[in-house]
Amino acid sequence: MKIFYIANVRLPTEKAHGRQIMKMSESLAKAGEDLELIIPSRRNPNFKNINPFDYYQINQTFKIKRLKSFDPVFILGWPAGLYIKFQTIFFVLSLTIYLIFKKDTRKSVFYTRDEILLPLLSIFNKKIVWEVHALPKKMKFLKPFLSRVEKLVVLTQSIKDRLIVLGLAENKILVSPDAVDLEIFGINLDKSQAREQWQLPKDKIILGYTGTYQTKGMDKGLSDIFKALKILKTKRSDLFFVALGGLPNEIIKYQKLAEGFGVSDIISLLSPVDQKKLAVFQQACDILLMPFPETTHFSFYMSPLKMFEYLAAARPIIASDLPSIREILDNKVALLVKPGDANDLAEKIESLANQPKLAADIAVSAKAISVHYSWEERAKKIYNFLCG
Repeated sequence: MKIFYIANVRLPTEKAHGRQIMKMSESLAKAGEDLELIIPSRRNPNFKNINPFDYYQINQTFKIKRLKSFDPVFILGWPAGLYIKFQTIFFVLSLTIYLIFKKDTRKSVFYTRDEILLPLLSIFNKKIVWEVHALPKKMKFLKPFLSRVEKLVVLTQSIKDRLIVLGLAENKILVSPDAVDLEIFGINLDKSQAREQWQLPKDKIILGYTGTYQTKGMDKGLSDIFKALKILKTKRSDLFFVALGGLPNEIIKYQKLAEGFGVSDIISLLSPVDQKKLAVFQQACDILLMPFPETTHFSFYMSPLKMFEYLAAARPIIASDLPSIREILDNKVALLVKPGDANDLAEKIESLANQPKLAADIAVSAKAISVHYSWEERAKKIYNFLCG
């Protein structure tokens, strides 16, 4: 089976979706599929002349086809949304030309995360798979084209439930959350050795967070972490927080925020690193945090890569008690906190800091379930669904 994975993204990218797309492409190809990843030729000065396969440290088991597409970077400073709208128009034009002259597309499968491409793809093929990461606001526009989509892969049960309400058949929808590279993140490294590599204090309880600090302009919980640290700072002096993965503008913004809360002396905000260094960082931590706020996106749509990486790291996790999180985590593998409640977050941090056995038990349970969430397992599940 030939799969065309079509994604309107720039690769490499510092954002998590790039890694997710590359890992899924690799895993589907490893499962025996002939896969071609089609992307636009978008510019990114931060990754000039960097090969996506090298950046994401994955095997070159599939082909990447970059379509020549005008990238209107000169309008990046214009009102929000205009750049992506113009860029998408140019990519759709390039993709249309490519598919017109591409042979045997009707015998292939079109796989995409981009709902905006569904109308175009339905012209060229009946075998379309839409991987749904969020439901767009304008579902009425998409509804006529959803009947032409052969199958849907969704990240959460909440997304599936909402699609069924819209009239889609249950057997057309597979719930398949995100996953983790166990070879990279499943390492077992001595904590002191990991801290040496990262030059982190050995006499502190290290609280860790990985990934960007915002998504879709929304805070991902760092402000609540700062509030909790402010509460805890009056009680103890053995805590140190490190947030690894911030973009330059995010680091500047959140450094000022930390100063406002009076906790800038017990935090460190760091830029993204490659996957292997990220895995070592997680081994250096005592507690891993992801206190997402309660919004529609975080509550029902997300399946964060960091959640599965945290599980594989065998470190105790503190996460928000949200429907999307509860699909994967329970009180055996994490401590769940009320979203937006800094006092509850502070209490949970102190519980783990004061109870080493509780922390160790949670870490062991987390590690045990991580094996069910590898990219290979996800690819097999999706492959069997496509063939069914």
